[in-house]
Amino acid sequence: MRHSYQLPTETNRLFGMTSLIFMHFLLLGLRAIGTTTDTWRRCTDFPPLDLLSFVLERDTSKLVPGVHMKQAGGVRGVHFSSPHSSMSFPSSQLLVNCDLFPEEFSIVLTFKVSSIAPKKNEYIFSLMEPKKVEKKRLGKKEEERDKGNILQRNEERGVSGEEQHRERRVTSNEEHGRVILGLRLSRKHLHFLFRSHRGGVERWVLRGDRLADNQWHTLVLVVGSHHVRLTVDCGSSLEIVPSRPFPSDLNIQGSRFHIGSRGRWKGLYSGMLRQLVLVPGLDATHHICPSSHPQLAVLSVPPLLSDLPVTGREGEDHVTSYETEEQVSVGLERPCSQPLQGQMWFNPLSKGLYLCDGMVWITVLEDHKRLDYLLEHQVLTTSSETHDVEVFQVPGVGLMAAMAHRSASGSAVYLWSRTGFQLYQNISTHEALAWRHFSMGKKIYLVVSNSGGGPDKPQKSETDYSVIYKWSKRRKRFVRFQTLQTHCARDWEAFKINRQTYLAVANHRQGDKNHTIDSVIYKWNRLTKSFEVYQMLLTSGAYDWEFFTVGPYHFLVVANAFDGVTTSVDSVIYVWVNGSFQVFQTIKTFCATDWEMFQIGSRVFLVVANGHRFHGNRPSRYDINSTIYELDMIGRLFVRFQDIVTYSAVDWEFFSLGEEYYLVVANSFNGESYSLNSILYRWQGYEGFVPVHWLPTIGCSDWEFFSSKGESYLIYSSAKAPLSKVFKLKTY
Repeated sequence: MRHSYQLPTETNRLFGMTSLIFMHFLLLGLRAIGTTTDTWRRCTDFPPLDLLSFVLERDTSKLVPGVHMKQAGGVRGVHFSSPHSSMSFPSSQLLVNCDLFPEEFSIVLTFKVSSIAPKKNEYIFSLMEPKKVEKKRLGKKEEERDKGNILQRNEERGVSGEEQHRERRVTSNEEHGRVILGLRLSRKHLHFLFRSHRGGVERWVLRGDRLADNQWHTLVLVVGSHHVRLTVDCGSSLEIVPSRPFPSDLNIQGSRFHIGSRGRWKGLYSGMLRQLVLVPGLDATHHICPSSHPQLAVLSVPPLLSDLPVTGREGEDHVTSYETEEQVSVGLERPCSQPLQGQMWFNPLSKGLYLCDGMVWITVLEDHKRLDYLLEHQVLTTSSETHDVEVFQVPGVGLMAAMAHRSASGSAVYLWSRTGFQLYQNISTHEALAWRHFSMGKKIYLVVSNSGGGPDKPQKSETDYSVIYKWSKRRKRFVRFQTLQTHCARDWEAFKINRQTYLAVANHRQGDKNHTIDSVIYKWNRLTKSFEVYQMLLTSGAYDWEFFTVGPYHFLVVANAFDGVTTSVDSVIYVWVNGSFQVFQTIKTFCATDWEMFQIGSRVFLVVANGHRFHGNRPSRYDINSTIYELDMIGRLFVRFQDIVTYSAVDWEFFSLGEEYYLVVANSFNGESYSLNSILYRWQGYEGFVPVHWLPTIGCSDWEFFSSKGESYLIYSSAKAPLSKVFKLKTY
């Protein structure tokens, strides 16, 4: 982590790819490319949204109340015993920064239901408006016209008179209810409901094979602007052209998703649910069909339901728990022979799971670490609030952490021991905002970003002095090495290009109002044995630098936070060409406070932490999308991959455990409180990153991942309390 936390009091005031591919990439021509993330009114450009995983994975150690895991035919699903509030959440948590539901989308559903009473309707999911909204009743003529249209459409689809009568009765109850959008089952039909332009509830009744047949089925419902298509088990599709298109202005402000109900006992889904995914803007049929198991075709199934199934007779339904799962033999040695075919064996020494094929043991699970849960390992009391923590190794000494303390009395370096970090050295700093360690040969250095006045200059001076410290092997301490003039420096970044060492400083502002100033790149001069100015880059309230290399090419991206008027400014990605950095791409950000580069396989990503929206005298908005961008080789730019809602985010930290990849965000402020959850996300392939752990933090300003003696840890610093916490990652 190489930046600091911006206090809300201040915010109110200022505001593995190959070289051959990349040779082609750059030879085609460098150009500055701008992308924008201006406020979206319509929900577009979202990845598949796994509604079921979102509610089940809030606490992976247990199922939420009112939900039971069951098995049928060797396949897991969840069963709802009550419409518990845990299965409900605000739509804004997934459909972020938008007010209108997508005009085109798909719903992927895998479910199993034995039977439904003739006069009963059960909701797979619903989107409900706030209770406080008062619905305006339709006039008598409008109501009769709506009923007539429903009758006409149902007759076209072959719905019986008895079913029409029941639909009219349900309609009268729901037209003046709170349903904005929903998917429900009756005895013979699937019903898709949504709010009409006149405030009533429009219904599309989809007729097909009986679905309540006690078998698993996977449905893909595709809703376009002028058509709706239903595909069951990757078979032939049923398509209808409704008399009125799906509304392009379906307002979802303040709405809530309810999974398995509409928030009431009446309408509670009685079957089993395995998959429920909303795919904005895409026809998901081609993503899961054809399939070798069409009744269980998969787009995104919660990990809890993807584990090895419980053994049982075909068609048998029973509640399962971890204690009742299939028995696996445990021991250091086990023979594999024909009588043991199909049996499983766990070797505790190698931590491997094996399956006997009648002759030899076949590896089922490799011995890779996976995150299970986190334990609070240490609460570290500090002398002051901390803006940043930098963890690094000093050969012959051990693991250290430099903490940038807010107070003018100084910062501290800590040394890791078995019990945690212990104070090792106090260093004189002045309202330090960030530390960065680097090395040149065998020599270790630390550079600090000072933002306050030093002992010999006024507190509000337009110039600060950041300091480079060098590790003294003789004194076993960091000693002052070089002083550099900076302007409210928020971050330092150290990097090497062609064996030359560079330092980049993020100058945030000069004085109280001038935010559009030069940030500076320094180069190490071997003759003078000091860092000297090499290149100036114009920045706007710079907060963070991130350097990374892809193939033979070097990139440097700046997080611009504020231009003096608004936080909606361009952050810039630079590329090294002919001995200097040139603009490669601009990306619209909102008080950008951090960039984190990471790589998964051959894919290269950049994630930005957006702090808040502010313009002029308007109030700030702290719940805002932070965005992951992926390098597109064909388009020669970074394109939006995933948006994640954050709350005044100030840091992202990427790390891996075995073959699992994680991102943790530092949420610092939600507009009302500094005490809120920072969230740990896990990579899940096509779905991107999904939340898996919620970590209570206070004014979280930084996350750092580190390992020691085979164990993995996370440490966070607080800009609002004199403490830091270390979490131990329990793996399995």
